[in-house]
Formats: sequence, structure tokens, C-alpha cells
Amino acid sequence: MNTRPGSPLPGEGPGPPARAAALPPPPERGATVIPDRVVARIAAQAARTAQSRRAAVPSDRSGPEAPGASAATRTGTVRLHLAMDLPYPTDIPAVCEQIRHDVAERVAQLTGLEVADVTLTVRRLVTADANRGRVR
Repeated sequence: MNTRPGSPLPGEGPGPPARAAALPPPPERGATVIPDRVVARIAAQAARTAQSRRAAVPSDRSGPEAPGASAATRTGTVRLHLAMDLPYPTDIPAVCEQIRHDVAERVAQLTGLEVADVTLTVRRLVTADANRGRVR
């Protein structure tokens, strides 16, 4: 086979591939389904990012556990439940609202699903000085 550098290979041309022309219109192709566990993992990662940005959580080993998340999708909407640690002292209602907003926005952006509800449970409050002993 003789081809010059830069010339298209046989079957390739300036137009779209023949296979793309045979695709049915988008409404007839079906739908993309994202499993709940995938949405939950996306939400957990978004919660981890929001937790470090909004709550200034220490990143040492004695700090908080990774946020947990579960998701329930139905007809293009999702309900999320998050469980996470927050630092003490902090303005818990304000920080929780900011985290809920950040997670809902990020999940909607990455999945295309409408986030109907985000429930956030604070598992525990983490003090900044975790090595300090108990006061007697």
C-alpha cells in the first residue's frame, strides 16, 4: 500500500465516518443510566472536597474519617444522604448548608441529574488538638 505522509488512509476522508450517519436520532437511542453507587461515590468525593474547603478540617491521621454517601435515583432526580465529621468549634448549621449546596451543585454538574434533596448527618465533631488528653 502506497500512501504519502499526511494523506488519509483508505476509508478515511474529510467527511464523517459512515457508521455515524447510520445512528438513529438522539431520542430513539435510549437513555444513559447512572447506578446509585456511582452517584454515591461522586457525592462522597464532592463532600470530601467541600468538607476541606468549607469546614477547614485538619488533614492529619487523627482527623475526620472520609465522608460517607448514599444515593437514590428516580426518574432523573436523586436524593443524597451524607455522613461526615466536622471540626469543633464551628458554625454547624452554616457549614452544613454550604456543604449541602456544594455537593448538590457538583453532583448535578457531573451526572446531569436534578438533586432533589441532600440530607447531611454529622457523625462526630473533631477537635483541632486531637492529641490533648481528657480534662479531669
